[in-house]
Amino acid sequence: MSSIPDAEALYVDLLAGVKALMRADTRLVGVTSGGAWLVERLQRDLGLAGVPGIISSAMHRDDFARRGLSASAQTVLPFDVNGADVLMLDDVLYTGRTIRAVLNELFDFGRPACVRLAVLVDRGGRQLPVAADFAATRLTLPDTQLLALARAADGAFSLKIEENK
Repeated sequence: MSSIPDAEALYVDLLAGVKALMRADTRLVGVTSGGAWLVERLQRDLGLAGVPGIISSAMHRDDFARRGLSASAQTVLPFDVNGADVLMLDDVLYTGRTIRAVLNELFDFGRPACVRLAVLVDRGGRQLPVAADFAATRLTLPDTQLLALARAADGAFSLKIEENK
C-alpha cells in the first residue's frame, strides 16, 4: 500500500453516504470505539436531535475468552430497538466478525425493522457474509496489518496501520 488514506477526507464521503441512507426515522448506532467516534460526529453534523446509540461487540465475540471484556465497552441504545430503522456505523470492516457480534447484541435489545451498515473503510478479507451498504473507501492490506481509526484531542480523525500481533 503506497499511503494511508486521509481519514478526514473519507469522513466527508461517509457523511454524504450516510445522508443518502437516512430516512425520517433512522437511528444511528456506532460500534465501539471507532464507530462510536464517527457516529457522535455524524449525529452533530447531520443536525440530529438527541444522542446516537453506541453498541459493543464484547459480550458476543467469538474470541471473548481470549480478548476479555473491555472497560470502555458499554452498549447504550437511547431508543426502542423494536421496529427501529437502524443505521450502524463502524470505522473498518474486515472479517465481519465484529458486525456479527454487534448484531447479536442489538437483537438482545429487541427486533429492529431494518439494520444497515456504513463504514469508513472496507478492507476486504471477509470471513462471514457481511457487506456494507456504504463504504467511504475500499482498500486491501496484508493480513499481517491492522488498520485503526484514531481521534485527536481536537476531534480530528486519522488512520494508522499497526502490525497484527
